[in-house]
Amino acid sequence: MRIAEIAPPWFPVPPPGYGGIELVVALLADGLQAQGHDVTLFATGGSQTQAKLVSPLEDPPDPALLGNAWFDSFHALSAYLDAADFDVIHDHSGIAGPALGALLGGAPPVVHTLHGPWTEPTRKFYGLVADRIHLVSISDSQRADADLRYAATVYNGIDLDHYPLVEEKDPFLVYIGRANPDKGPGLAVEVAKRAGLPLAMIVKKNEPAEQVYWSEVVAPQLTDEVEVLEHVPHEVKVDLLGRARALIFPIRWSEPFGLVMVEAMACGTPVVSSPFGAAVELVEEGVTGFLRESLDDLVAAVADTSRCDPHACRDRVARNFSAEAMVRGYEAVFEQVTGV
Repeated sequence: MRIAEIAPPWFPVPPPGYGGIELVVALLADGLQAQGHDVTLFATGGSQTQAKLVSPLEDPPDPALLGNAWFDSFHALSAYLDAADFDVIHDHSGIAGPALGALLGGAPPVVHTLHGPWTEPTRKFYGLVADRIHLVSISDSQRADADLRYAATVYNGIDLDHYPLVEEKDPFLVYIGRANPDKGPGLAVEVAKRAGLPLAMIVKKNEPAEQVYWSEVVAPQLTDEVEVLEHVPHEVKVDLLGRARALIFPIRWSEPFGLVMVEAMACGTPVVSSPFGAAVELVEEGVTGFLRESLDDLVAAVADTSRCDPHACRDRVARNFSAEAMVRGYEAVFEQVTGV
C-alpha cells in the first residue's frame, strides 16, 4: 500500500529527547516500509526515516509554541493536499488533520490515532468526525472513556533492540514525564524521599503552564538527592531506566497509554504507578510492578519491587508492546479500511 504517515510538527522523528508520539511514528514508518509498503512520512525538518521524508516545516517550531494552530494547520494541510497520492492516510497530528480528513469523503480513507486525553471539547469534536474517519485508540481504557465508533485498539510499541536489559539494579528511582499535576512529579519526589532513595528526573517543562507548576510546586521540594535532567538523548534515558530500582510514575489521571512504563519494563525495571487509565493494562500486578494510589502504599510498593524479575518485565513488553506487534496491528487496520 501507499501509506502517508503524518507526524505532529513539534519535534523531529524520532525525537532527540522527550516525545512519545514521535517515537511511535518513527517505528511505524520504518516498520511499514520494511514490510514492503511505500511509506511517506510527513514530519518536521531534522527527522530521520527509512521511508520517504517530506518536511513542510524545515525547522521544528519553538517548543513554547506547542499546539499553535497555525503551525499545526500548515503542516497537516501540506500533507492532505497530496491525499490523492496515497491508498491510506495515517494521521497523528492535532485537530487540523482529522478535520481535513473528514472532508475527503473516504477517498483515500483516513486512520487517526488518538494519542491525547479526553475532554469535553475533544469528545464533541471526535464525535463529529468519527463516522467520516477511522479512529484508533491506544488502550481499551482510552476507548472506554468515549462512546465513539473505533476501527481498533492498537497498543503503542517500542524497538526492544534499543532498550538493553539490565539485571542488576542500583539504589535509586527514576521519574520521566511532563511537569503537571496529572503526572505527579511532586508526588514522585515525596515517594523517593520517604523510601530513602535518590531520584533521577527527566522532565519536560517547555510550556508556560509546565514552567509555572514546576517552579511553584515541585522545585521547592527538591533536595540534593534529586537530579533533574531535560532534553536528554535516548542513550541517557535508557541508561537511567535500566539501572534504576524502579520507575516511579504516580499518575493522577486516566493516562491513555504511558509509553515510559513500557520503556522501563523493556529494560527489566518494574513500574510503580497508580491504578488509573492504561496503567492497569500495561503493568502486571506483582510481576512487572505495582499499582497503588496513596502515598503510603506507593512507598511500600517501592520496597516490594525487589520481587519483580527483570526478565518477566521484558517478556511482557516483547509479547504485547513491541514494534512488530504495533506494525501488525496497523497493517490489519489499513487492510480493513482499504479492503485490500
